[in-house]
Amino acid sequence: MAATTAHYRVGDIVTGISYVPPEDHHREQPEEITGKVVQVGAGWAGVDADRAYVWVRLANGRERQALVRDIQRVES
Repeated sequence: MAATTAHYRVGDIVTGISYVPPEDHHREQPEEITGKVVQVGAGWAGVDADRAYVWVRLANGRERQALVRDIQRVES
């Protein structure tokens, strides 16, 4: 059964790899990130769960999109 709720919540600290759409790889590459979840995206109903994503704010203030499958929560 597909998950119907998000794996992460706004405020969670996560680490992993950022997501860059294939069409943008000519100007940006995925990078290792650690930061705070600031927005939970789409993909939770199971229809497109493989593309479930969040937005993560890095320490320098920039934000990066990350697929849920490519990140993990940092335990404090």
